[in-house]
Amino acid sequence: MRPLFRRIFRRPVASIDCRGWTRLVTDYIEGALPLEVAARVDAHLGECTGCTRYLDQMRTTIAVVGHLSHDDVNSAMPNELRRALLAVFHEPAR
Repeated sequence: MRPLFRRIFRRPVASIDCRGWTRLVTDYIEGALPLEVAARVDAHLGECTGCTRYLDQMRTTIAVVGHLSHDDVNSAMPNELRRALLAVFHEPAR
């Protein structure tokens, strides 16, 4: 089990909340969640339109960004914006 799963699921959890879902969305999209966790996520998505919308947004983002090359991004993004984005991504998670 990955370290993230161990942190989130140290003890049995009956359901997934929105915060737990956002931490698992990438693994869910990639089909990398254990079946019991994926079933809990599916149950949550069946009840939460906000998280369902978030999943749709993530899939759309992946589809769009997945077609961009390194040169596409570098030529379209001003240096100041690139530095600001990299600074955000290098900040420790809260």
